[in-house]
Amino acid sequence: MKITQHLVVAFVVLIIALIIIPLPPFLLDFMFIINISISLMILLTTMFIGGPLEFPIFPSLLLITTLLRLALNISSTRLILSNGGDAGQVIKTFGSFVLGGNAVVGFIIFIIIILVQFLVITKGAERISEVTARFTLDAMPGKQMAIDADLSSGVITDEQAKERRINIQREAEFYGSMDGATKLVKGDAIASMIIAVINLIAGSIIGMVQGSMDIAEVISVYSIATVGDGLVSQVPGLMISVATAMIVTRAVSESNLNEEVIKQFLSQPRVLIIAGISVSMMCLIPGAPILQILPIALFLIFLGYSLIRKAKVVVETGVEDQMSQMMDEENNEVEFYRNIDNVYNVIGVEPIEMEFGYSLLPMVDERSSGNFIDRIVIFRKQFALDMGVVIPTVRLRDNGMINPNQYLIKIKGEEVAKGEVLVDYFLALDSGGNSEPIEGIETIEPAYGIKGKWITENEKEMAEVYGYTVIDAISVIVTHMSEVIKKHINELLSRQDINTLLENVSKTDPAIVGDVIPNIISIADFQKILINLLKEGVPIRDLHSILETLSDHGVTIKDTDMLTEYVRQKLKRTITRKYTDGNSIKVITLDQEIENIILNSAKKNEHGTYLAIDPQVVEKIVERVTEQIERVKDIIDRSIILTSPIVRIYFKRLIEQFFGDLTVLSFNEIEANIQIQVIGMIKLEN
Repeated sequence: MKITQHLVVAFVVLIIALIIIPLPPFLLDFMFIINISISLMILLTTMFIGGPLEFPIFPSLLLITTLLRLALNISSTRLILSNGGDAGQVIKTFGSFVLGGNAVVGFIIFIIIILVQFLVITKGAERISEVTARFTLDAMPGKQMAIDADLSSGVITDEQAKERRINIQREAEFYGSMDGATKLVKGDAIASMIIAVINLIAGSIIGMVQGSMDIAEVISVYSIATVGDGLVSQVPGLMISVATAMIVTRAVSESNLNEEVIKQFLSQPRVLIIAGISVSMMCLIPGAPILQILPIALFLIFLGYSLIRKAKVVVETGVEDQMSQMMDEENNEVEFYRNIDNVYNVIGVEPIEMEFGYSLLPMVDERSSGNFIDRIVIFRKQFALDMGVVIPTVRLRDNGMINPNQYLIKIKGEEVAKGEVLVDYFLALDSGGNSEPIEGIETIEPAYGIKGKWITENEKEMAEVYGYTVIDAISVIVTHMSEVIKKHINELLSRQDINTLLENVSKTDPAIVGDVIPNIISIADFQKILINLLKEGVPIRDLHSILETLSDHGVTIKDTDMLTEYVRQKLKRTITRKYTDGNSIKVITLDQEIENIILNSAKKNEHGTYLAIDPQVVEKIVERVTEQIERVKDIIDRSIILTSPIVRIYFKRLIEQFFGDLTVLSFNEIEANIQIQVIGMIKLEN
């Protein structure tokens, strides 16, 4: 005898046993997950069937699932009242998620969920079942007469007539059973509400009388338990109620719900156009959200117009082979996008994209002897050596909607920079301002904003003699692209890049990677630290040192910003090389008064550390920083502000919204053998 033949019987006996036998929290969690899984399977099944007779055991399943939910409710109530509100991880998780840290608001949301389940879904499904059962029984005599008439006229055979009679009988029995089964769902919803009240009131009394908890702790514990217990019952109950309504309203469908919805909505394209126009009229209402209204309206109009146009093309062709070909192409497209993976390919965005006007295409097309791609490859190698990051593939596209000499640079699908170059011209830059004037088309170099002139090849030699820096058009684009990538590299560092970098380290030192990730720090926090470094232009090539630092400090420190500061100090040789000229560095320092203000203003909350400084003080600090930068701009090319180690991160956060590219270093990030030359000091009072 096979065990599977009695599996359902054993399951029902187990459900009854749950009412009597106390369950430990672990097994109760297991049964809750089974209950949710069964309810979800039932709901999905009702959506994929063509009619109710394809799922005739549904009324019996309603009884079994209702009995299971009640048994689990009783078991969970026993644990809540006898175990100090601890009824397993599932109940705790559901309750904590809905309460969201606020017991009052969370409990109100829970009550709303119960009311929606009881008054809308359950009551609606019950009413639909009653009406459908009545109409089905009333229509039975007429259907029987129609079968007899078809049999008498020879339209159907005896076997077909017999099959139709059986289907009518099964349909009547099904809806009759459904009429009664929905009462079980309604009763289950009422019982769940009563049990929730018992859990909260009785649990609170037991917690205060028999336990050692204060009233606030009692309310918190039993609120979570009550909400969690109610939800793990109501969520499966909600799915069963929806499945009940779904199956009784699908009586006349010939295919599954997904196909029917798409087919019937797209069969009336004029409706889509009228709906789109009507929705667009909402923009005339004062205060209406135009950014949300217009895309929806335009989409409906475009979809309706596309469907009408497609229908006209099919009608007007008149040639059978062309129609067949079009149908084949349409079917191929449908089949292609039936695979959901192919749809995901449509909505993806490229990390880096460049779009070019048609005049620039010969420069970037390898078939036209353009060497733009080769220059990108060289830049990728050099950037990896400098910063320790491999930039992703740059997607090149043509764009007929922009100026023919223009190009766009996009990061993750959004434009971040653009420029304009002249083909077969050279850009002459007078960086010193002392060169002889030359003839040319005035312009602004896109990467650094330097004034320049576009000159022809005949004028190139003379411009170099006069002291101009002459650059070809491709170099202008590549330089602009490289500066944009350097500025946004922290946005381009993906989780996959992190895994690849760690795999590369594991080839030579697998122990350090295994010790740190994920034992000491998660891969997500590790990514945040690397992004913090790249955001301020600190190379991450020395991953061994970074991982060693995290191994030393990550056990006691979990703040990624503080860990970043320790990593920066570990990488001080790299930082020193990047910002020093020989054995010296010219810096602007902070006055001790400003550092004390910043330290005293640092506050902590659950989201991290923030500065609570008077806006007038911030304004004064920004003014003094601006004055010092303007004062020393003729002495140094790049302003560097030097602070104490504990102040650096806070001052950087304070000032970066006003000076995004300003370099802020601490004393611990500079090698001891480097001579520090202070050329300015930022003080609140001059």
